[in-house]
Amino acid sequence: MRFKNKVAIVTGASRGIGQAICVAFAREGARVVGVARSDLAETESAVKKSGGEFVGMNADLSKGTQKEAADLISQILQKTGRIDALVNNAGIIRRAPAVDFSEKDWNEVLQINLSSPFFLCQAVAKWWLTGGREKSPAESRLKIVNIASLLSFQGGITVPAYAASKHGIAGITKSLSNEWAKERININAIAPGYIATENTKALREDANRNKAILDRIPEGRWGRPEDIAGGCVFLASQDSDYLNGAVINIDGGWLGR
Repeated sequence: MRFKNKVAIVTGASRGIGQAICVAFAREGARVVGVARSDLAETESAVKKSGGEFVGMNADLSKGTQKEAADLISQILQKTGRIDALVNNAGIIRRAPAVDFSEKDWNEVLQINLSSPFFLCQAVAKWWLTGGREKSPAESRLKIVNIASLLSFQGGITVPAYAASKHGIAGITKSLSNEWAKERININAIAPGYIATENTKALREDANRNKAILDRIPEGRWGRPEDIAGGCVFLASQDSDYLNGAVINIDGGWLGR
C-alpha cells in the first residue's frame, strides 16, 4: 500500500493505459483522480473493485492552454487538498502521409499531446513550490510521470505530429527535471512499445503491419495496458526518489532489437 493517504492524478483515464494506471494506483491504496473527456463510469467501477477511492473529473484538454491546465489543477485541489502524483497519459494520434497532413490534425495532436502535459506539469509544480511542499510530510516528494512513446526515439510512418509531440515529451521531461530535481520533484517518462489500445487498432487490423511489428518484438506479443501501469506506480513511488529526467522503455524489447 505505497500510496495510502496519497492522491494520484491520471489523465486520459477512461480506457486503455489510463484506466489500467488508475487501477494499479488503487491497489496501492491511492485516492485516484481520473481525468477524461469521455465517461469515467467504467474506470470508477474498476477502481472501487480494487479497493480504491475514485474522483472523476470530466475535462477537455484539447486546447492545450495554460489556463485550462491551471483551472483543472485548482478544481482537483479543492476536492482533494493535495497532490502526490501526476500521470500525463492523455493523448491522440492522427495518421496521414506527411505531404497531406492537415494543419488541423497537426495542431490538435500537439495541443493535447505536448502543450497540455507541459502546462499541467507547470500548474502542479507551481502549487508544490508555493505552499504544497510545506503542507506535505517531511521529505515527501512530488512525482510526475509523462507518457512518452517509442516515437520519442523513432520517426514512425505517417504520424509526423505524434512523433513530434512524443519527442517533445521526452525533451520537457529532461528539461523540467534539471530545474525541479532540487525542489523534491521527480519527473520521468515511460515510453510504451506497441500496446493493444484504441490508438493502435489500425495497425493491429492491418495484417502486414501487424505481422511486421510482432516479428520485431522479442516478446512476440503486443503489450497490454497493465504492462505500463506497473512502471507508473514505480516512478510515482519512493522507490524512484533518485531517478529524474529518465525515459524508460517498456516495449517488450523493441528498442533493443
